[in-house]
Amino acid sequence: MKQLMESPCSECKGKVKRKTISQEFEKEGVKVKLSGFKAWVCSQCGEIYFEPGGAEKVAQAVNCLFALALAERQHKGRVIAHLS
Repeated sequence: MKQLMESPCSECKGKVKRKTISQEFEKEGVKVKLSGFKAWVCSQCGEIYFEPGGAEKVAQAVNCLFALALAERQHKGRVIAHLS
């Protein structure tokens, strides 16, 4: 974690800061939005970095929400999960 704070962005060399973010994903016309989770974000270009294993956990959550929305067909095109 400390390495991420001290390392510059790999894309633009900007400063990386820890923030609470939201991300939206789309699959088969369904949009899934996750909000309220922490990540490291470049203050210059917006590149997002996760703690080790974090990206996989986000992908798992998104895939579960897509599976639920597509199976139930009760999504009206959008599913939102907020973490608090």
